[in-house]
Amino acid sequence: MILSIQFVIHPEIHVCMIQIAEDYSHCEFLIRLPGYCPMPAFRDAIDVPLVVRRLHKPHEEVRKELGIGEDVKIVILNFGGQPSGWTLKEEYLPRGWLCLVCGASESLDLPPNFVKLAKDAYTPDVIAASDCMLGKIGYGTVSEALAYKIPFVFVRRDYFNEEPFLRNMLESYQGGVEMIRRDLLTGHWKPYLEHAISLKPCYESGINGGEVAANILQDTASGKNHTSDKLSGARRLRDAIVLGYQLQRIPGRDLSIPDWYASAENELGLRTGSPSAEMSDDSFHLPSLPNDFEILHGDVMGLSDTVNFLKSLSELDSFIDSGKSTEKLQIRERKAAGRLFDWEEEIFVARAPGRLDVMGGIADYSGSLVLQMPTREACHVALQKIQPTKQRLWKHTQARHNAKGQGNTPVLQIVSYGSELSNRGPTFDMDLSDFMDGDQPMSYEKARSYFARDPSQRWAAYTAGTILVLMKELGIRFENSISVLVSSAVPEGKGVSSSAAVEVATMSAIAAAHGLNIEPRELALLCQKVENHVVGAPCGVMDQMTSACGEANKLLAMVCQPAEVLGLVDIPNHIRFWGIDSGIRHSVGGADYGSVRIGAFMGLKIIKSVAMGLLSQSSANGVTSDDLEEDGIELLETEASLDYLCDLSPHRYEALYVKQLPETMVGESFLQKYVDHNDPVTVIDPKRNYGIRAASRHPIYENFRVKAFKALLTSASSDYQLTALGELLYQCNYSYSACGLGSDGTDRIIQLVQEMQHSKVSRSVEGTLYGGKITGGGSGGTVCVVGRNCLRSSEQILQIQKKYQDATGYLPILFEGSSPGAGTFGHLRIRRRKQK
Repeated sequence: MILSIQFVIHPEIHVCMIQIAEDYSHCEFLIRLPGYCPMPAFRDAIDVPLVVRRLHKPHEEVRKELGIGEDVKIVILNFGGQPSGWTLKEEYLPRGWLCLVCGASESLDLPPNFVKLAKDAYTPDVIAASDCMLGKIGYGTVSEALAYKIPFVFVRRDYFNEEPFLRNMLESYQGGVEMIRRDLLTGHWKPYLEHAISLKPCYESGINGGEVAANILQDTASGKNHTSDKLSGARRLRDAIVLGYQLQRIPGRDLSIPDWYASAENELGLRTGSPSAEMSDDSFHLPSLPNDFEILHGDVMGLSDTVNFLKSLSELDSFIDSGKSTEKLQIRERKAAGRLFDWEEEIFVARAPGRLDVMGGIADYSGSLVLQMPTREACHVALQKIQPTKQRLWKHTQARHNAKGQGNTPVLQIVSYGSELSNRGPTFDMDLSDFMDGDQPMSYEKARSYFARDPSQRWAAYTAGTILVLMKELGIRFENSISVLVSSAVPEGKGVSSSAAVEVATMSAIAAAHGLNIEPRELALLCQKVENHVVGAPCGVMDQMTSACGEANKLLAMVCQPAEVLGLVDIPNHIRFWGIDSGIRHSVGGADYGSVRIGAFMGLKIIKSVAMGLLSQSSANGVTSDDLEEDGIELLETEASLDYLCDLSPHRYEALYVKQLPETMVGESFLQKYVDHNDPVTVIDPKRNYGIRAASRHPIYENFRVKAFKALLTSASSDYQLTALGELLYQCNYSYSACGLGSDGTDRIIQLVQEMQHSKVSRSVEGTLYGGKITGGGSGGTVCVVGRNCLRSSEQILQIQKKYQDATGYLPILFEGSSPGAGTFGHLRIRRRKQK
């Protein structure tokens, strides 16, 4: 494993790397800071606040000592030493500004509006006394900028793995502006500095991470803290090296990644293929069904992943009995799964795919038409309803019951494959009575707190939350124990609805095992409640609807008001869609997505208020119903009572409302004027500054774009048709960026698609790739690409994959093909055959 990478690094560095890896292999836990870079080699992570240096003096005293008045704008230039030969010029700064230069050499000549800081100047005090900071991105500078609420104009650093995560933190707390390196060197500073001072950084969390970490280390040294069930050092070492490859930014050359890198997840049994296209039609044949199980109900529908899942089920108990000691079979989740089921009882299996967001995306919560394609990758859930006396309890569960003096109490036990690469616990269990608050199911608020107690167990909310929603919404009571095995090939954090797939598959299996007849649409709406109210993620409903109601190789057309299916749209034979993963983790529960959603609902409230005002003016001016057509009173009445932004047409938006919407607005100001934004799943932060105009404009225009896209799919086949489809995707992508939901990785993929589209080869022959867009909640995740369904297009997609790897060190996962939704698949009811 180590030898395979020796030739790409210097021998001395290689020795250091080996030593670091060896040290890591003995670590008990990871102390993790905000803006952290994921390190899945560590199973136990303790989160602490920011680590920053304390201020010694108030900013007024610092300015007074420097002889700078409060009316002067200051930017501190903090690059940890200035590049040699770099000449700073007076015109670089806006008029009236002053730049304080850290680490300037004695021989450096500066213009009058640039001042050298003394060598012994205490930098944190100077940063806090400045109006903004200009420098290279790094943990220390980002932390202190956020802690002191100083906007940070930063320049990208090559070969710096932590950069995308620090950028995300800056964007989340509205504290950063990226400056292009060329503009830094040529002195085009003014627009960046003026933009920076318009920001209102809003980090309010702790800044005593140093003290917290010191206490943790002290407690550990004294024996108060300990961990157990560690994975092997070799396992951790492999994780660390895999992650190192994923995060390296090495433009222009291949890293010769070891063979085991691409298949690392597959070795763990977590995915069905490599980061290239999975389960290709011409490269897989359907494996034979295992003889161990008799299918009493349902059909595998020719799905090889379902057959493979059944085979993995059949091997579980034999693996426990075999006593084999290979690394793979020592994984705790497999051991727990082997003890999960009573093999003499029936098991129910459900399957739900992820989704590729072709058009619509975040406009779903504003009532837009969306077009979604179920992915070939899916989540499988095996579930057993069993009497408490027959359930095979894990030892710690049995010990808990014994300690409480409990008898045979119904228990929920869950095993979720994939914990090895997701930094979470592989198992979860609870007494079903824990869902009760007296004689009624607990509130959703209490449920969120319940699942948030242990960060390593938060994932269970997506699965166990389905039980609580069925209890609260349908009045179901569960008298028997429930054992659940979750195995998902829909990768997490890629923007392809891994959470919806888990929710839909779980609820489908529960419904089947308990004889509940829930229509796919209703099931999707119930699963949305799981995500909104139990998990606490403010997603729309399109993800769950696609997973439940989608059909293979078709686009689900749905108006999200709240979930009206218009039908299925055939994908013409000459058109194909791909998903290309950027490697930047997407989270629908992230601050960016939530703030844009809040901004859209704020915009809706303001538009309705403006319409009411115009109606009042019309009434005061004596306009009567006789003037209805001429003056558009009826339209104003409709707009004053809008339920969804997407019901407002673009031309009405531009004619009446765009100038009435502020670019941004602080939460407190909005609440004082409008009281509430009427979104039941988000809460306005009074101190946060929300973008309103871009967040409102996006769904209004996106709804129009989706309608045009749908109409184009049914038009005559032509190069114009594909060009227009691609242009609509591009427009959607740039609208996401205007909302603040873009990312470096997805932008790079879009750029590569455009380079392919406009290359001489593509222009000289029939076009291949035509457009792309960021998908789902944005801020990373997957890019959807549209192109001609031909071999040349597939070759170009692979070229993009390779070029992205060359530039970033990360090999993107490709999403190709489609599969049926949970409603079409139904469920399997299986029983182990009795041995003769």
